[in-house]
Amino acid sequence: MAKSTFSGPVKSLSGFISAGVNNSVSLTADTTLTVADHAGKILLCNDADGKFTLPSINISVPTDSTDPSQSNNIGASFYFVIETAATDLDILTDGTDKFEGAVLVAVDDGAKKAFVPAATNDVMTMNGSTKGGIAGSVVKVTAIDAVTYLVHDSLLIGSGTIVTPFADA
Repeated sequence: MAKSTFSGPVKSLSGFISAGVNNSVSLTADTTLTVADHAGKILLCNDADGKFTLPSINISVPTDSTDPSQSNNIGASFYFVIETAATDLDILTDGTDKFEGAVLVAVDDGAKKAFVPAATNDVMTMNGSTKGGIAGSVVKVTAIDAVTYLVHDSLLIGSGTIVTPFADA
């Protein structure tokens, strides 16, 4: 099926279904993500020390808002699922964009803590233990304004004494 682009509201009385063989992407090496290839898909992280760089947030307003090739990417979401336990896995912004929101890190003894990034944080690092990243961990980020990725609907599974996965690159 070809790609379709809509300008204006779209209403579905029964919802939209994202499913099928092309709805997930396996990340097996350092990758610079793009909206076209990665946004809205399940990103299966299979590189224990991978560096996955989010696209720069673009808020440009096209002269023709119906132009399907516009580059504004506000609302683009990226959903990471850790399949191979992390050792030094990073989700990075371009350095200008920052993280906002929170991530919950939990361990099997019942300990859990939510971590909120500092205003300057532009990287999330998972190590498979204190910073989370054991297989089954999930992180979702969405571009929400000119320089902000919102971290939401995220749970990192860890071990030991948990600490923040957020840092400055």
